[in-house]
Amino acid sequence: MAPHNCKGCLQSILANKMSQEPQAGKSNQSMEQDINGEANGFNNSDVYNPAMPWFGMDIGGTLSKLVYFEPKDMMQGESESEIEILKSIRKYLTKNSSYGKTGHRDTHLQMDNVVLRGIVGTLHFIRFPTSKMKNFLVLANQKGMAKLVTTVCATGGGAYKFEEDFKREVNMKLAKYDEFESLLKGLLYIDKNNPTECYYWSNPTDGTKCSKVQYDFSSPYPFLLVNIGSGVSILSVNSATECKRVSGTSLGGGTFLGLCCLLTGCNSFEEAIGLAAEGDHTHVDKLVKDIYGGDYAKFGLPGDLVASSFGQMNSRDRRSKVSRQDLARATLVTITNNIGSIARMCAIQQKVERVVFIGNFLRVNPIAMKLLAYAMEYWSNASMKALFLEHEGYFGAVGCLLQYHGET
Repeated sequence: MAPHNCKGCLQSILANKMSQEPQAGKSNQSMEQDINGEANGFNNSDVYNPAMPWFGMDIGGTLSKLVYFEPKDMMQGESESEIEILKSIRKYLTKNSSYGKTGHRDTHLQMDNVVLRGIVGTLHFIRFPTSKMKNFLVLANQKGMAKLVTTVCATGGGAYKFEEDFKREVNMKLAKYDEFESLLKGLLYIDKNNPTECYYWSNPTDGTKCSKVQYDFSSPYPFLLVNIGSGVSILSVNSATECKRVSGTSLGGGTFLGLCCLLTGCNSFEEAIGLAAEGDHTHVDKLVKDIYGGDYAKFGLPGDLVASSFGQMNSRDRRSKVSRQDLARATLVTITNNIGSIARMCAIQQKVERVVFIGNFLRVNPIAMKLLAYAMEYWSNASMKALFLEHEGYFGAVGCLLQYHGET
């Protein structure tokens, strides 16, 4: 079996992202706990409050993620000119959902009434292609960000790659933080502040019954964290402060997009996923039943299991009939199956049952999520679940923002 087409799911996700209400924050009691420093894991007497605005960045190889914290009340102590610039920045960032042709604010992920360094406010989540970093720096200059902010906290490979560009173009320094540590801190903070953050897919292969089910992640340890970005890193997490990288693969979201661009002529991740939603990978892949005529019962292999990715493409006749959509779907299935296989082996090796998949590869990508859900459940005899998080891709940016205490 394989997950259903997902074309309708994809269209629904793309439409809902622009229409959903922002998610609610925590209760007043939980806010008070955060203000007292309990939920955030630090004493507020030691909190450093830099000048507004507050930004956290995760600069990946393909996509850059920007988190902006908007305080509920205007901060005190700024000059009149600084307040005017702050108002201009706030208005621009919060009144728009798109910036130019490639920058987008994920309004459906917005988190209201969260507490950061004892201050109540709203977290906004913005993304743009890393290839457009120069445009971002020009915009930062135009909107006056560089006049107020001297240091931006950042993580990801781009925090090193673009460090000199930030200094030269906008006279900003980057306070750099470890990518994995930031990822974990951001994940735990968002999950604590958003009670519906974690979920899994039930009945992933049945289009009529498939649905998202909330999962209680309040006692998560130990768990495996599979971060699918341009490449893939797999972390074993035993506590809020103890994690290690146990494996990974270079075949990730960047591979999927690169191959789709070569095979189909598409130009964006969204376009590639749209093509995949309409394709049929069985026109490209060789299945178990193509070899054995049905199931391979001795080893418990169902007939519609992929035996050889792109295994049908050695036939000229098959190649002449395959569509761009089929090629995109087969590419997605190939990359996703590989990630799922590695993740399952790591989970067995680390003796964990909870496997959390995150990363921008999963954004507007229900096909991959359901493939992972089915694979983890099937091959573990239902002992493992593939877990997912609503704010995938943004945890690193939030995590480095939480860690900033004035250092450069």
